[in-house]
Amino acid sequence: MNSSPKISAVVLAYQSADSIAGFVEQLVISLDACEPDWEIVLVGNYFDNQGDRTPEVVREIADGHDCIVAVARKKEGMMGWDMKTGLEIARGETLAVIDGDGQMPFEDVAAVFKKMKEEQCDFVKTYRAQRDDGTYRKFISKVYNFIFKLLFPGLHSRDINSKPKLMTRAAYERMDLKSNGWFIDAEIMIQARRLGLTISEIPTTFQCLEHRSSFIKPQAILEFFANLLWSRILECQWWFKKVR
Repeated sequence: MNSSPKISAVVLAYQSADSIAGFVEQLVISLDACEPDWEIVLVGNYFDNQGDRTPEVVREIADGHDCIVAVARKKEGMMGWDMKTGLEIARGETLAVIDGDGQMPFEDVAAVFKKMKEEQCDFVKTYRAQRDDGTYRKFISKVYNFIFKLLFPGLHSRDINSKPKLMTRAAYERMDLKSNGWFIDAEIMIQARRLGLTISEIPTTFQCLEHRSSFIKPQAILEFFANLLWSRILECQWWFKKVR
């Protein structure tokens, strides 16, 4: 392995034992065509006593490829904690994060990376121009994005939670990510706004999740909105300290 590949793709593979191998195989082909100097970090963190085979599967995949590494730790949080454990060991000059459940197309990593190189942006992501995950989720997403824009004006993003998200290593190292839960996507965008990063987006299609139910429950949606309000308060405090 090179000490510092051009891009590291952190793939969140929680409870994806039956589908992650196919996703990674396609991602490898896509990355090879775009940027041969790549790394994939498979995050197969787990809870005890759930019978989840994902840790074993991601380790087997990594054992069979020099440019793939796996991290599989007993979970201390949800998506945010998984994302941070993957980013901590990623070595790339550019860092990408994508869910490995197939809802986000594998080819989006390469497409967003191409956009990033063309426009020399600090941060590039997708927005879900088409969603096949149902009316309820579409409605919640629209409300969430509307409230986010009210609370954090000036951030030109159509879809806060969409992935993949790609950022330069320099941008990532300026962030101080705290969330261990589902709020991590919004926290990244809030800090990107605070840091004045150059941001761009491309459209994508969000697929229906057929092999399992969503991990995002009604309680998580309430937590999203509570975290948004609290983050707005913290942001005001941060700006006040900055101008003093």
